[in-house]
Amino acid sequence: MKKILALVLTAAMLLACFGALAEAPEGYPEIKEGIDFGGKDVYIYDYWSGSDWSTQTTDLSEEQQLQYDYRTWLQDTYNVKIHQIQNGDWNTCAQVMIDFVTNGGEDDKYALFIVEPGKIGSLMTNGVAADWNYDFSGEKWNQLDRDFVTIGGKTYGRYAGYTEPRAVLYFNKRVLEEAGIDYNTIYDAQANGTWTWAMFEDMLKTLTRDKDNDGITDVWGFTGSFDDMQNAYVFGNGGKWFDFDENGKLYPAMNSDAVLEALTEARKLRDNYFYAQPADGNWDYYKEAFKSMDIGFYSYQCYGGLAFGNGDSSTTELANMEDEWGLVAFPVKEAGTNYITVGSGCDNITMIPSCYDAETVQKLAFLYDMWTNDTPGVDTENAWIGDKYNMTDERAIDETYYHLLTNSVANRVSLLGTQNDVLGASLLWNMDGTPAEIIEAGMPAWQALCDTFNSAGN
Repeated sequence: MKKILALVLTAAMLLACFGALAEAPEGYPEIKEGIDFGGKDVYIYDYWSGSDWSTQTTDLSEEQQLQYDYRTWLQDTYNVKIHQIQNGDWNTCAQVMIDFVTNGGEDDKYALFIVEPGKIGSLMTNGVAADWNYDFSGEKWNQLDRDFVTIGGKTYGRYAGYTEPRAVLYFNKRVLEEAGIDYNTIYDAQANGTWTWAMFEDMLKTLTRDKDNDGITDVWGFTGSFDDMQNAYVFGNGGKWFDFDENGKLYPAMNSDAVLEALTEARKLRDNYFYAQPADGNWDYYKEAFKSMDIGFYSYQCYGGLAFGNGDSSTTELANMEDEWGLVAFPVKEAGTNYITVGSGCDNITMIPSCYDAETVQKLAFLYDMWTNDTPGVDTENAWIGDKYNMTDERAIDETYYHLLTNSVANRVSLLGTQNDVLGASLLWNMDGTPAEIIEAGMPAWQALCDTFNSAGN
């Protein structure tokens, strides 16, 4: 009788233990039954990571420890070992994924691949990336990127979180003040919707001048990446380089009135107020020029002065600039128009190889969903701020940067390749003719790229 009672008690204890395992810790996501990876390794390959998270077990901050605990629980719960490490670089990450699929995967592991934007188009249309067929209705999923990577009702990749703000307009406070311009009027105009092309040009006229009458311009209105400025003017005016038609086919959309008007305006300003590349200067001459010369505005990307998320802004290019700088969105033609920033196409998209069956794809999609959750117990509402207040004034962060986090537009050029390859020499760097003439000359080549894209599975 005692032996039977002992067996019953042992069984009850085991049931209690298994019942406890079925309960997720407070604040953790609900456990999904039926998901078991059989102890297999899952690799999330990117093109930048250092050591694997699981090897970093000492000297952790409180938040890092909470993340480590959550990831360990995730592994234990679904019987899996998860790694995020580098495999390839910016130029080769897509080829690494292609090779993986061509070889049919690897028996000892599952893999997901994070690919730079300019490479994802061919992976989607040439059968390399799988359709996730997963519920992406949660708020954490970036809806802009969802639209970008969804073709014919199939979604080939995902990104969780904010889109990194890209093209913006910096300004040198000292240079503006010496020209009699109160930089706060720019913030005010952005806030009330009156930061327009006309207002910007008036400031450029005031700034650009020969102070000592020796025939040489001493102060310039602006410099920087003119590619970013053209993008901002075009998309801010409602234009696009490429778009999908009513039949879901990609086509060159740059011969619209909105694009031609924006390019004409931007190039007019370049002709009159822009500090251009010196004869002996490198292509990125503007990076040092803005920091060391009397130049009012600087067309560049956010990462030049502000690290994304919790990155270290003290290592950015503008960190050692002596003059104080501010940050606004590019102006728009009409007052009341929303201010935007233009991304590089989309963010770094995570893709699942097409060599897996539908059940495995679903399991990997679920695991990635859990992997990208906010760390339980960590307040992430203001995580986007990071150290940005150390770099510039509060209005640049609270009004400009915060607004642009959710007001980025996708540049579909990335479906066809990098912007430099697709639009560089043929349009953005081509100043030989009017925008209409340049676009007319380039249209056959752009249409050919779209035809290739459309015929590859769309």
